[in-house]
Amino acid sequence: MGQLPFAADAPVSVARVGLKARDAESLADYYIKVMGLEELRRSNGTIGLGAGGRELLEIEGSASLQLGDERSAGLYHTAFLLPSRDDLARWVGHAAELGIGISGASDHLVSEAIYIYDPEGNGIEIYRDRQPEEWPRSEGRVSMATERLDLRALHASLPKGDTGWSGVPEDAIVGHVHLRVGDTKTAEDWWNDEMKFDTIVSYGDSAVFLSTGGYHHHIGANSWQSAGAGQRAKDRTGLSFVELAAKNGKSSGEKTDPWGNVIRTVAA
Repeated sequence: MGQLPFAADAPVSVARVGLKARDAESLADYYIKVMGLEELRRSNGTIGLGAGGRELLEIEGSASLQLGDERSAGLYHTAFLLPSRDDLARWVGHAAELGIGISGASDHLVSEAIYIYDPEGNGIEIYRDRQPEEWPRSEGRVSMATERLDLRALHASLPKGDTGWSGVPEDAIVGHVHLRVGDTKTAEDWWNDEMKFDTIVSYGDSAVFLSTGGYHHHIGANSWQSAGAGQRAKDRTGLSFVELAAKNGKSSGEKTDPWGNVIRTVAA
């Protein structure tokens, strides 16, 4: 295994995401087939998937769950960070071969990202970061935008003779998690005060991006679909928890944000 991406070097970074699913088996098969994750454990209806022997995703199944509502608070997307642009280009070819429907493709200036949905409606981002020294800044703060990403040009950028996608690289991580919330100012205050995350970028009252260690964001929160949402229903599919890894001596624990999203912290 090589060096993990810059996002993982921060004092606190994302370790794992937990999902609740109606059909854990089928959902795990999707992440294995589409993302190339490997199955690491299976017990009592829960499946752990990861890369390089590190668990990145836990899927807990229960057929009694109701499907999640995109207007409620919860998961907007889990963002899988690939080590290089070539890895992202390889995934584009893989998605084309599988006929995966892509919901969006954007150049965010700090990163290049592709968006899809899993079979139970959970958002997925697959992205690569530019080097931190390449990130544009304004008044000392990181600047981000949403510009069109040309997928054909991205795939065509692969070196001649490249062997293509062979599964998620072992150095891939969950780079960030984007949450749906009822109010972004309340979310920003909670992450600032309770989790000691720094605000990196905010877009009025619709979205905010936060991190530790100068990363462009480990957590995003938006109210694009969920403005005014209250507490999450516990009998719905979708987000079970976000697990953070702390390297700064922060003790392990669990908190819930103002909408009932569970945020765990473990020692790195």
